[in-house]
Parts: sequence; structure tokens; C-alpha cells
Amino acid sequence: MAGVALAVKRVMPQVKIIGVEPERAAGFTAARAAGHPVKIALQPTIADGLAVGRVGELAYSIASSRVDRVVTVSEEELALAMLRLVELEKSVVEGAGAAPLAACMSGKLPELDGKATVLVLSGGNVDPLILSRVIEKALVSDGRLCRFTAVVSDRPGGLAELAQLIASSGASIQEIAHDRTFSGPDLTSAHVLCIVETADGQQVYDLYAALAAAGVEVLPVPERRK
Repeated sequence: MAGVALAVKRVMPQVKIIGVEPERAAGFTAARAAGHPVKIALQPTIADGLAVGRVGELAYSIASSRVDRVVTVSEEELALAMLRLVELEKSVVEGAGAAPLAACMSGKLPELDGKATVLVLSGGNVDPLILSRVIEKALVSDGRLCRFTAVVSDRPGGLAELAQLIASSGASIQEIAHDRTFSGPDLTSAHVLCIVETADGQQVYDLYAALAAAGVEVLPVPERRK
């Protein structure tokens, strides 16, 4: 950020430079608040390239006067940005590199609407296994993957009726587990753990509404996604 700010401001001083860092490793934000680099308590973050306990003295001295604003992003926002880059740009970008897009998608930078904006996608150094986990978590955040436990009749046809309800809502079952043993004292019912693929958060809500309308109890009762 210091290098980019120094180069860009030298050529085009009117350009605004906005820094982005994870909420769990907000070292530059803490340094600006203190007026000098300070040591912070780090938490695990998928933006490991930004996870430093203390901003460097030289980097801070260069960037502090040239960076116009700094925002922080959550782990969910980082994961969702990585997913969008894979889906829309066909680009594998690590968590730190996806931070600028995460900030734009978060709604924290409304002043950029309609303006020419450059995102620096710095780095694709991400392990394939980590990337797959990040994508799955992002799908959950995006309302495209949900998990719930339904209470159904243990009589013949109970599981089939649940599957039909899920299918009629337009969702697709990814995984299903039928459990009698740990379903409580009622011998006539069973718990069914479902992992379901959906189009978006609205379809998740519609699915839960359809289950409720059919008298299917869901444990725990989920909240509506925004």
C-alpha cells in the first residue's frame, strides 16, 4: 500500500487511495488511531498476507500521509470476494488480494459508486484445500448452501415426503443423514440432517417457509437471511 500510494500520488495526487485490512488484523487502523505503529493482538484470518502484528515504521511513514481512508472487512466478506473472483473473473486470488473487492462489496465505500475504481488483486498464493473450504463458507454466506435438521415421521414415506418438499421448492439435496438413535424419546419420529444447495438467501427462506407450512419442524428454527 505504501509503494502504490507513493507512486500514484506522485503522478496523480487527486487520486484517492483507500486501504483495506481484515478486522482480525487491523494493524494500520490501530496505527492511524495511535499516530504511530503499535502492536496489536492478531486473530486467525484468511487474509494471512495482511496478518502482521505491527505495521513497519517505514511503510507507515510513507503511507500515513498518502492514504485517504482505511476500512476493515470481515472473514465472511473476504471469503465472498474470493468466490466472486473465481466465479466472475475466473481468477484465483488469495484472501489478502481479495480484500479490496471485499470492501467494495461490503457497502462501506458508497462514495465509489459510478467512479473509476482500481482494485489491486495482489497474490494468488492460496492452498487448494484452503480455497475449497473458503468457497464452501462463502456459499453459506451467499445463501447458496444451507444446513438444517428436520423432524419427520419415522413411518414409511416420511423421508420421501421431506425430499419432495425440498425438491418442490427448487432446492437440491447435497447430503442427507437419517437419525433415529439420537432423535429423542418419540419413537414415531426421526431427525434428518440436510445439506441443501439453493439459488440465494430468498430461496433458503422460501424453503423454510414451505417446510413450516407442511408441518415439518426444523431444529433450530432458522432466522431469515437478509
